[in-house]
Amino acid sequence: MMHRMSLGDTGMSKYFLPLLLVCCWKVSTAVSADYDDYSFNGTDDNQPMQQNGLCPRAIPAETVIENNKTFLRISKTSRVPLGGPLIVVVLPSFYTLVFLIGLPANALALWVLTTRVEKLPSTIFLINLATADLLLCLLLPLKISYYFLGNHWPFGEVMCRFTTTAFYGNMYCSILLLACISVDRYFAVAHPFFARSFRSSAFAMGTCAVVWVVAVLFTLPLTLFRQSFPLHRTKQTLCHDVLPREEEVKYYYYYFIILVACGFLTPLLIMVLSSGVTLWVLLGSGGKYALAAKLTALMLISVMTFYSPSHILLLLHYSHSCLQSDGMVYVAYIGSLALSTCNSCVDPFIYYYVSDEFRSNVKRRLFGHRKDSAVSVKTLKETLPSKTFQHSQSLG
Repeated sequence: MMHRMSLGDTGMSKYFLPLLLVCCWKVSTAVSADYDDYSFNGTDDNQPMQQNGLCPRAIPAETVIENNKTFLRISKTSRVPLGGPLIVVVLPSFYTLVFLIGLPANALALWVLTTRVEKLPSTIFLINLATADLLLCLLLPLKISYYFLGNHWPFGEVMCRFTTTAFYGNMYCSILLLACISVDRYFAVAHPFFARSFRSSAFAMGTCAVVWVVAVLFTLPLTLFRQSFPLHRTKQTLCHDVLPREEEVKYYYYYFIILVACGFLTPLLIMVLSSGVTLWVLLGSGGKYALAAKLTALMLISVMTFYSPSHILLLLHYSHSCLQSDGMVYVAYIGSLALSTCNSCVDPFIYYYVSDEFRSNVKRRLFGHRKDSAVSVKTLKETLPSKTFQHSQSLG
């Protein structure tokens, strides 16, 4: 009897494989149906993660369209870091501190540079640097409000695109201008007679104009894609922190790799080489230019300290394959972006307020008479604002 009940003898073997496939199809259909059942907070812990080997920079999300409106859906594990105290308390508080220091420091520096200092090539570079740092500080209140509101952007899509583009644009503009200042300083110190043949106010203005155009081109692609999305089944609207997964993989991955290479690594290499030679010349001249050497080294250290972490995190994040992303790396990344804004606070004190003459100009501008002297207008005759460096500066 048992022999007669076998599959082969009952004729069932030819139906077994089709039945198994039908059952698997039913199970997969049930799973797909369950995938559309979301909790009130618009997340799902069981979201499948694309295993394409590309780690997205931002928190990845799935696109959901309801009533002709596009939403983003993320997992509960991804929502945890977005609502944590690091993002909604520490980060906006840090931006507030940067704003309170950087805004008046750069505004006052720009005011003095444009009204009390002779318009030499170095002065023009410093005016543009102060302008870029000041514009970056002016954007911070929007980011402060966004994070204090718990990652909610109430200002609309246009302002989200503008803020995102301007934030990155001014950051990379500052980096490029710092590279230009380093090269300008290198020629003034290492090749003073050759520098006299091309260094002029017109040349400096043209160089700064090119820098601004390049910075705009660097960040112009950010304006091509939508940056703000409502979170599915919530009243929360996110700005740039959570983006559709398909855009992350097909677009932003390659965009930010190119941006790191062209907007940071190349200028950093230029700064390291030019500042290295400048330091070699200054230190070879004895202790006479010790302050100038310290300021040059301090500039290079500040750039590496404040700008390197965010770009290193990008490179590390993109250098390995990942099966899922819960946002923890991105939380570290936006924290490093906040650190990069500290450079806008440090620049005025490295380039302007360290100079006795510049501080004297500030006091005269605020409290003194408007009578100018030949000495007061030559405070920044070259790129290093220090009296000890004026001899080598005058060669340029």
